[in-house]
Formats: sequence, structure tokens, C-alpha cells
Amino acid sequence: MPVIRPFKCVRPAEDKVSAIAALPYDVYSRKEAKEAVLKNPLSFLKIDRAETQFPDDTDMYSAQVYQRGRETLEEMIEDGSFVKDEDRCYYLYALTYDGRTQTGIVGCASIDDYLEGTIRRHENTKEDKEKDRIRHVDAMNAQTGPIFLAYRRQPELDRIVHKGKETPPFYDFISEDGIRHQVWKLASDSVLTDEIAQAFSKIERVYIADGHHRAASAVKVGLKRRQEHPDYDGTEEFNYFLSVLFPAEELRVFDYNRVVTGWNGHSFDSLLEGIGKFFYIEEKASIFRPERKGEIGMYGNGSWYQLTAREELYTGEPVSDLDVSILQDKLLEPLFGIKDPKTDPRLLFVGGIRGLDELVRLVKDGEERVAFAMYPTSMEELLAVADLGRLMPPKSTWFEPKLRSGLFIHMLD
Repeated sequence: MPVIRPFKCVRPAEDKVSAIAALPYDVYSRKEAKEAVLKNPLSFLKIDRAETQFPDDTDMYSAQVYQRGRETLEEMIEDGSFVKDEDRCYYLYALTYDGRTQTGIVGCASIDDYLEGTIRRHENTKEDKEKDRIRHVDAMNAQTGPIFLAYRRQPELDRIVHKGKETPPFYDFISEDGIRHQVWKLASDSVLTDEIAQAFSKIERVYIADGHHRAASAVKVGLKRRQEHPDYDGTEEFNYFLSVLFPAEELRVFDYNRVVTGWNGHSFDSLLEGIGKFFYIEEKASIFRPERKGEIGMYGNGSWYQLTAREELYTGEPVSDLDVSILQDKLLEPLFGIKDPKTDPRLLFVGGIRGLDELVRLVKDGEERVAFAMYPTSMEELLAVADLGRLMPPKSTWFEPKLRSGLFIHMLD
């Protein structure tokens, strides 16, 4: 049963919250992050991506960069840009996008639950990305970006969330991308606070929807602190990591598309021949967006194609039956020679929020490139894979809207 506990939050002053809150650090390139900070000097990116405060030739992984992030947070606490709540609380965080609202409970999850599998993951992590966030969290002595967790809907938590939202939110703003963000604080002496912990104790497990690298890094920093403090008793803040937990039924998963560079010695016609062994192929007059599981859009050689998986490809095994697995196992590896999608530089992942026009832009006529537009992996597929303790291929899911960093900060002591 997962332990989700309240915490003393460091958060933006109400008059500065819309300027401070920023998209997660990893959705920006270095250039984009620096431009964002130049445009908005209060942006939390100057803490999450502190290299934005240095010349472009500065090593973004140098010790001075991580130290500058911590100094900036301390300065913003000192000048009142951030405030410290003195009592341990839960918070509610609602995001409204495209007419849909998802509301999560903000608290801290146990690193032991992660290690023991009560918190389930569905993706592998990359060591280089982990190392960056480990150094960031350790230098900051804080977790600055929440882990996006999901749970199977529980009526008692629905009731608590509904009750907690009866009062006006203390944050309510619309970010530059049109998403409405609302936050409520649940008083530490509220009956709801006790009920939240009790309700989570009745849930068998929770799932990482997004933020696998942040979660793994937070856990490794916690383990490092345990080694540094061998007399720890498990109640210390470093034993927990910042999380927002949503009912899975409220979440929206977008497609995560692929672009391949290089045809591995094939002509386009021979590629089509190879694809035809596993898919029915139909050329389309315009952009093709998959409408159901088993359909993949392909753009190459100036044309769009609808690929429909042949029935015999399905085995009833949750991982191998994923569209992203079928694409990898039947096309990307045997035809294009992409054996490891995590490391092969010829494979580019494109989040569905960028639209299918982005695939057309990336696949220019005359180049050996081809794009694949995927039907979104469902939450049901994600939960089924995680329940089995299995992992999906990398970049199987893209969640929108993204949680803002800087809204909630969890200090490690």
C-alpha cells in the first residue's frame, strides 16, 4: 500500500506564480531554455536549467551550474518570490486543457515504495539523464519538479478531492499555452488530510505516468543520503519524493511519433515491400492520422500511407501487442536496422502535441527519411504492462498537459 504523506512546501508568492511556473526542464533545448529566461527573468527555468545564467560555452553539467541553481532559489526565497509553508499539508492541483480537467493530490511518495514495486514504472531510464537530475537534486537539497503518478480511480479519493475544491483556489492562472492551473491547500488540521492518507492505504499500487528520470534520480539521492546518515530512521525528508497523483481515468495520452533517418540500403519501393509483409498498405491523398489501435500513419517519398497491422501479429501479450512494439519489432529493427531505440541516433521521437505537420516538416523530399504517426498508447495498456512488472519501448506515451515546475518544492531537510 503506497505511503503518500503531506509536506512543508516552498511555493511561489501568489502575485508571481504565473511568471515563475515553467514547463519541465526536459521539454526545452538549451537554446529554448535560455530564450525563455531572457523573455521572463522570473521563470523557474533559471533554477531548473541554471546554465541559462551562464555563457553558451559553459559546460551545463559543471558544478558551478548546479550551485547557481541553489543560490538562485535561496535568493528568491529571501526576496519573497517564494514563500515557505510552516505546516505539513497536501495540495490539490487541477489542470484544464481543451475542455478537460484533471485534478491531482500533491504529496510526497516513499522511495521504499518505488524500490519495492508499490510504485510501478513502465519505462527504462537513461543513465546520462539520471546523472544530471541526481546532481541537480543533491546540489539544490530539494526536489523541484513533481513526479506525475496515476492511480486507479477510488471513490473515497474522488469525494475528498471534490470536497477540497469547494473553497476558492489560492492559485488560479492561465499559462502561455492556454492551460488553466488551479491549486488548493488542504489545512494540516483538516479532516481531509487524515482521510487522504487512509484512502491511499487502501490502494494496492500507483503508477509513474511521466517523470521516470526525476523519480529514479530522487530515489538515488535518497539512497545516497541514507549512506551519509546511517542512523536515519525513515522519517527524514530524503526518504520521500515530490509527486502529484491523478486518477488514471482523467489522464490524456497523446501519440509519440517517430522519424527515421536512413533507409538501411533500401529503396523506398523495397521498404514498402518489406512493410507489406506485416501491414496492409493504402496510399492516402493527405495527412493520415491513425484512428484506432493497429493503425500507423507513414510519411515518406512525398506521400502519406495508412499501415494497418495484420491480425496474425497479435499474440495476446501486453508488451508485444503495443503498436510501438509492433513498429519496433517488425519494421524499425528488421528493415531499418534500429536495434536499440534508446540509443540509435537515426531515430527521432516527436511528441504528438507538435502535430503531424511537424513530421512533414522533418521529412524533406529527396532525403532518406520516413516518419511514423502512432495511435496513442492507452492508459489501460500502460497499467496492464506495469502490473506485470514489464517495460514498454522508450517514448511510448506523451502526457498532456505537463505539470509545471516551481509550483511546489520539497526540501530534503
